[in-house]
This record gives sequence, structure tokens and C-alpha cells, in this order.
Amino acid sequence: MPEKVDVLIVGSGSAGLCAAVWLSKFNIPYTLLERRSGPLEVGQADGVQTRTIEIFDSFGIAEDVLRQAYHVLEVAFWAPSESDSHKIERRKYAADKETGISHQPHVILNQARMNGLMISLLGDKPPVEYGTEVLGVAVSDENDEEYPVTVTARRDGDGEEERVYQAKYVLGCDGAHSTVRKSLGFRMVGDSTDAVWGVMDIYPRTTFPDIRKKAVVASAAGNILVIPREGDAMVRFYIELPPGTVVADVSLESLQEQARLIFQPYEMEFPETAWWSAYAIGQRHADFFHHKHRVFLTGDACHTHSPKAGQGMNVSLQDGHNIGWKLGMVLKGLADPAKLLPTYVSERERTAIELIEFDREFTRLFSSKYRAEHGITPEYFAEQFVRAGRYTAGQAVRYGESVVTTPKKTKELAGNVTVGMRFPSAQVVRFCDAKAMQLVKGMPGDGQWFVVVFAGDLARAEHTKRLRTASEMLQRIVARYTPADYDPDRVIDRVLVLASKRQKIEQEQIPEFFTPTTGKWKMKNLFKTYVDDESYNSGHGHAYQAYGVHPERGAVVVVRPDQYVGLVTSLDEVEAVGQFFDGFMHVSNVE
Repeated sequence: MPEKVDVLIVGSGSAGLCAAVWLSKFNIPYTLLERRSGPLEVGQADGVQTRTIEIFDSFGIAEDVLRQAYHVLEVAFWAPSESDSHKIERRKYAADKETGISHQPHVILNQARMNGLMISLLGDKPPVEYGTEVLGVAVSDENDEEYPVTVTARRDGDGEEERVYQAKYVLGCDGAHSTVRKSLGFRMVGDSTDAVWGVMDIYPRTTFPDIRKKAVVASAAGNILVIPREGDAMVRFYIELPPGTVVADVSLESLQEQARLIFQPYEMEFPETAWWSAYAIGQRHADFFHHKHRVFLTGDACHTHSPKAGQGMNVSLQDGHNIGWKLGMVLKGLADPAKLLPTYVSERERTAIELIEFDREFTRLFSSKYRAEHGITPEYFAEQFVRAGRYTAGQAVRYGESVVTTPKKTKELAGNVTVGMRFPSAQVVRFCDAKAMQLVKGMPGDGQWFVVVFAGDLARAEHTKRLRTASEMLQRIVARYTPADYDPDRVIDRVLVLASKRQKIEQEQIPEFFTPTTGKWKMKNLFKTYVDDESYNSGHGHAYQAYGVHPERGAVVVVRPDQYVGLVTSLDEVEAVGQFFDGFMHVSNVE
């Protein structure tokens, strides 16, 4: 008999595991099929964007990443010496991360460790079936079938016997040679270049002074991107190979010799090489990202590009992050699948295409031939590299208008908050215990939405009255979408940010909407109110200024489970919040 499952995930890479984390948080049954015999032991991806660290922080596992990883703080730019073009010299240092772009750092950590941390969130016995190869995927033409997707697979040790799964939804997270994609008849469209690069993880013995910094080295012999790895010894080199190089002809010895030429006059020896490869640069994306909104492609299954911008693992993981919470809401009966699920395609397909366009331009900057033909100077290259930092940090993604991103003319309300982009963070002080913290730490990735209310100063009577009126309406709106057996903050949570002096206000001034009764012991939750005030040990966060909110006007910001902004409205137009949720959510309670 076929095995029935709500969600079948094909592939246990970054996208598949991130989606699985969300499904676990929503308690949605799923099965994950993986062709490998066990978890990834050594991955080739290693760059971890600030946005990915923010996601891991929302899941409660960022500290493990930050403790183990190499922190990228500075970039060194090297170019041919002006006195001897056959030698290189340092031209510039630059910060790796733009000031204020994120409260999290850019780090380097092996993908296997990143995957392991996500697996740790899947319970004592994660439903992962290793050694299972998917043979084919088919979707029924009957629209009313509960389990319309049939997947056939073969597991190691089963001989020729096939296993059959029937699923409500399938996620194709099975890489660039995706069986799921091929079964649906989808093609990868795009192009490849004749540029060939090599990559090595090595333990160098060298006189090059910036070997423990991220470094971009341009020489007469070619280019190298230096990426220090976690620990104190290993370093990754991305090496431009001469024109006309054929991937099949590349050897470890040829990579090492090319590296020595580029690093002249510095000595470069290779006592040990942990891993190496060579590749031709290509940029492609699938012609379709879904089939009937029942099968969705993610990660390398629907977009491929060069690795030098450090986007592959990150963008793949964020694909899984996007589809995971949406499937969770749909399968819990909280949201309309016909309205919510198409937003995965509109958001992530556009993101993939923008990534490929960026990668095409970014890759050209690394080409010696292109730079020579277009007169690109070392100074211009360094300037463009730094300018691309916001994008490579994962902070430039902006989703278009949809049922879950509703732009209004709200810049006068929250000038530094953009609908469709991730909600930024700023330091605040928690009201109940005077703890200084980043505001997003109070907005964990557990599957709920957040209504963030900037209410001004409660020492002002008119601000207090405005907040109470808005809170009463928000109470009715939130209750409308919250099932009776749920805690009142489980579907739509609430966060209050005041512009008051913390010690000048009392708890009874806080509306009950912001102190819901929750949890096993049915206690009032006091952890949802914050003040933009001086802390005891960490200074003043100036959160209202950081968000561009004027205390006299205030603002209401609706933040999605994935930390992207869905709506910004005023405290006098709180009914817009209800209209927003009416656009895609199911009503659980009617007044």
C-alpha cells in the first residue's frame, strides 16, 4: 500500500532541512527522502550570510554557529604592483559588512555543521529516510484529491522493489540534477561561460600576510578569492584558470601552480589539501518553480550560479524558509492554500532571477579578460565589491506586492521599515525585567505572525488613549483568526514598543492585549512590552530613530513568520490589519 504523508521532502540539503524545521514547529507530519546513506559529513558550501544567521537566531541555534565559525570582518584588496606588474601589492582594506546592515555577522562554517544544527531541531527521531533514491513524481489531474502527488522511490537493500508515497505536497530539494524537476518535464534555462575556476580547501604554508583575512587578489597571472575557514588553519581558494582551460583537464597540481603564480612574490606551499574541484561558470533557473502548487522546487533544483558570492547555501535555505511556514499555516487550516502558496513562487522565483542577474555581473568583475577589455581599475573593482555587500549579505531581497505584502504610503510612519523586506532590528529594553536586547529576539521563529505597535509615550494621556483604542480593535482582529484551543498569541503575536521612560510607567498602564494569558500554567505573559530607553549596561538603542518612527505619530507593523514586513499602518487605521489578514487567512471565530 502507498504510504500517505502530508509533505514529502526530497533532499536533505539546506532547503529541505529548513522547510522541515518549520513543519516540525507546526507539528505537520512529513517524510524526508535522502539519496545519501546518512547526514552530510563534509559540505562544500561555507559562506553564511547575515540574513541566514538572523534566521538561525530566530530558531534559537545561532549561538552554536557563531561560536564555531570564522567571523569575516575585513576584506583586503590586492592588485599588481605599480612598480612591477608581475608582483602583487595590497591596495585597500574595507569592512566586510556595511555598518548597520544587520546586528548579526557574516561568518564561514561548513554546510555539514549548518545542516546538523537544523537536524537537531527535528526531534529525537527525525523522519528522514536515508539511502532512498526517488525514481519519479506524478501529479493527479483530479483537483479534489487529498493526496494528489505520487512519488516512487527505491531504498538501499530493497532490491528492485519500489516504494510508493502519496503526498498532499512535495518539495523538490534534490539539487542541480533534480529528479523531481526532470519528472515534471521542467528545463533549466540560461547559459554557461567558457570561464573555468578551481577551488581548493587547503592548509597553506605561506608568507602572504593576509592569509587569515578575506582577500581578493588580482594579478597578471589571474585572480584568487581567499576565504579563511573555521578553525585556525584551513583556507579556501577560488582560483581563476587561464582562458581555454577544460574542466576535465584540471588537476590539483595545476591549481597549486596557478595559485603560486598569482601570489608572487609571496611563498605559497600546500602541505595538505582537504578537497578540490574545478567548474565552468553557469547561471540557470528552472522554467517553472511549481506544478499545480502541489510540487515546489527549491534551491539548486531551480537555480544554479557561481559560488563566489557565497549565495548557494543561503538562498537555498531561504527557499525552504519561505515555503515551510506557508505549508505549515495551510496544513494547520489557518490559511487558504489558493491564496498563500502562490506567493512562494512569486517571491522566490523573482529572487532567483535577480540572483542570477547579480551573479552574472559579479562574475564578470572577477574575470581578468573582462576587466582588461573594459578598463576596470583595481580601485573600481574594490568599490563595486564593497557596494555589492548589502546584496551578498542577503539584506537586499524585496518581495513584490501580494496578499502577504501590502505596500501603502507609509514612509512617514516608519521611514526605515520597508514592506516586502526583512524587519530590521534595534536594541530596546524589556519592560518587565530591564533587559537590554535586540527587538527581534522577542520575535522567535515559531510560526506566528507579529503585530508590532509603536505607541509613543504613555506619560502622554493622548498616547495612552490612542493605544487603548487600537488595542481593543487588535484584540478582536487577532481573536478572529485564532482557534479556540490555541493560546491567544499562537497565531498572531503582539509586541509593544514604547517611547517612555521605563521607570515612569507602571504595568497596569499596559493594555491587556499585550499581556495575554498563555502556557501550561495560564500565566500573564509579561515579555511582549519594550521601551526605547537607556539600559543599565548597553547604552541607548534609539529604536524609534532606527525604525524611522516618530513618537507623536507611532506606527503598527505586521511582521510575517519569516521576519519579512507584510504591512505598515497607523494607530488610527488599525482596521487595515484585519483587512490584511482577511486576504489569505481562514476565520476561526466570528463575533
